[in-house]
Amino acid sequence: MKWDFKSGEPIYQQIMRVLRTQIASGEYPPGCRFPAVRELALEAGVNPNTMQRALAELEREGLLVTVRTTGKFVTEDQELISRTRSDLAADSIRALIGSLKNLGLTEEQILKEVEHSLKEVE
Repeated sequence: MKWDFKSGEPIYQQIMRVLRTQIASGEYPPGCRFPAVRELALEAGVNPNTMQRALAELEREGLLVTVRTTGKFVTEDQELISRTRSDLAADSIRALIGSLKNLGLTEEQILKEVEHSLKEVE
């Protein structure tokens, strides 16, 4: 995966967003062993301490679980994963609506555009 960090937001938070999305989408399925800190840090091109901070935050959220001497695993809490997926979807939708409102679209026009795009995707 290509990591693309933006300025203006701490890197560990950007890492968290990427990993949270990968967990919510099933790229890292419930119960699977999570890659090691150093492996992920090397892949992302960041300091291992930065990666460790991101993973510690995800663990505090409950998305990751540490099993002593074995490593980190993705939670098996399907409700938490589902709630995380919903939260990420809501964030994306709010961002989209904000962008469309900045273009000057009304609520009705936004709904029309979304419906049209959904039909195109199907």
